[in-house]
Amino acid sequence: MQRNGRKPSALRKATGWVLALMLTLGYFAPGQQALRTMPDTLHLTAGQWQELRLGHLLTLTTQQGAAAVSASEDETLRQQGGVSVQCDAAGVSELMLSLLGIIPLKKVEVQVSPEKKLIPGGMAIGVALHTSGVLVVGTSDLSGGEAGPARVGGILPGDLIRKVRDVDLTSSAQFSQLVAAAGEEALPLTLERNGETLHVTVTPRMDATTGTARLGMWVRDSTAGVGTLSFYDPDNGTYAALGHAITDGDTGQVLTVEQGQILKAEVVSVQKGQKGVPGELKGSFLREGVVLGDIIRNNMLVIYGHLDTAPVNSLYPEGLPIGLRSGVHTGPATILSTVDSGGIKEYAVEITRVNPQTAPAPKSMVLRVTDPELLAKTGGIVQGMSGSPILQDGRLIGAVTHVLLADPAKGYGVSIDDMLEASAAQDKAA
Repeated sequence: MQRNGRKPSALRKATGWVLALMLTLGYFAPGQQALRTMPDTLHLTAGQWQELRLGHLLTLTTQQGAAAVSASEDETLRQQGGVSVQCDAAGVSELMLSLLGIIPLKKVEVQVSPEKKLIPGGMAIGVALHTSGVLVVGTSDLSGGEAGPARVGGILPGDLIRKVRDVDLTSSAQFSQLVAAAGEEALPLTLERNGETLHVTVTPRMDATTGTARLGMWVRDSTAGVGTLSFYDPDNGTYAALGHAITDGDTGQVLTVEQGQILKAEVVSVQKGQKGVPGELKGSFLREGVVLGDIIRNNMLVIYGHLDTAPVNSLYPEGLPIGLRSGVHTGPATILSTVDSGGIKEYAVEITRVNPQTAPAPKSMVLRVTDPELLAKTGGIVQGMSGSPILQDGRLIGAVTHVLLADPAKGYGVSIDDMLEASAAQDKAA
């Protein structure tokens, strides 16, 4: 038959290649995983290396631009088909992911930012924050069992009361005075709840025991505590700290800043962390009151503001380049923290997982303290260490944010990308 002598059509050849590709990637998991997870765009800073596991069948080559691709120096990665991507200068490059260097599979854009250096923190700081308005931390009945007006009026713990009538609130003392002066007259209140502005009216009642007008609620206008400075940006005199928001201890509400300060602090004692019980750095700062800077904003990833004087980190006085999230990998790292009178020290940790992200989040990575000295002093990560800078491969990659209650040696970290983005957003807002 004549068709036995025909050459295979282009369509049949292409189909054969596709089937072969599918079978190959189906049998070789590393290549399949690499193809599925390879992003459309890689974000790097100039000089930063990023290691990629491709398997032995996929290759990554430069199409255009200045990105360099090389074999990994890590023996384990090399055995897994690992490669490293680097670009020395800012700009945009294009890479091609292909099968055996023959069949193109995916284009990858490499966006390289200029190298940015920050002064890593690690020193303990006192945080003193005054809220905008007064925060409701609880409601109650009046003496004699009469329902409290606040509860009757629908006021909830976590509400932020901004105004009494048309008077802006600046303190809990002022609020108490306004309530007392009203007697049993109706009081219109303006408050915020979950980002919404509400208008409610409550009527104080005379308390039979005290003889004063009461609403039956507790309010707070300030908070203070100890944390750790994450970094200082010498380009604009700003800092970031904590790696998470300052919240009210009773309601969990993120506090809105009216005014705030960070102060010089000394660690006076350590309560070691235990399973199920978080430890704590206990510091002293309010008595001396040495102000280091202000607090402009307080959000889920940082507290942010300006420092009056650049901080001194004797371990890294010239600063460190940043390492973006795309280059962070599992393996050895270090943190900078102050846990006693000895000042900033560098402690060994291991990054055990890098979490995939589609939006900024305070839990970009999971880390485990491996340093014997730190484990002996604190048991791992304790309250007050939030904000401790995380270093890897000679770069500042993020900060400690939370401890795992089930194991105080483990905790979370936020990426430097997200901290800088949060800081930049606050700078624009300010």
